[in-house]
Amino acid sequence: MAKKKAAKKKKKVVKKKKGLWSESETELLKKLFPTTPTAEIAAQLGRGTDAVKKKASRMKLRKSKRYLKSIGRA
Repeated sequence: MAKKKAAKKKKKVVKKKKGLWSESETELLKKLFPTTPTAEIAAQLGRGTDAVKKKASRMKLRKSKRYLKSIGRA
């Protein structure tokens, strides 16, 4: 059993921010969200993709039609 545990690859742990969003973070989210992949925004802000999606939703932000079309979703 010890061999199985040793064989598993460890994932790199990236510490993510938690808590309140600063004004500069919300402004950056507002600017980037319509045309940038959510995972890319999350990495830039040091937050999880779910946190970025939830915050964008609360701010009533949407992806642009052009962006959705470019990824084949429109």
